Amino acid sequence: MRKFLKALVLVPLAVVILAFAIANRETVRFTLDPLGLFDGALTFSAPLFALAFAILIVGVVVGGVAAWLRQSRWRRAARIAENEVRNLRAENAQLRHRIELAEAAARSDAARLPLRPPAA
Repeated sequence: MRKFLKALVLVPLAVVILAFAIANRETVRFTLDPLGLFDGALTFSAPLFALAFAILIVGVVVGGVAAWLRQSRWRRAARIAENEVRNLRAENAQLRHRIELAEAAARSDAARLPLRPPAA
């Protein structure tokens, strides 16, 4: 079912992207120097669809980095919680071991106690 839903979304999306790329094959000039100070050194010519895809990819990367940076406190909190759980489990294991030793010592002490004969 998951593959079907994935195909249901991706196939029409691929058709739209392909149609966009075919319809926008004209070469356009893109400049990073709006004042013209570098005399065309920062001007590129590329098909419009390539430029649109490049801008989309840059936007996705910038958005991903922003989300990753925003979630840093949650990752730090999870790391601290994991360390605390690890320490508490180790302490729990030590306490269980001490209890087992104390119970074993109590059993051995009880076995050494002399039994009194029943009162007549």
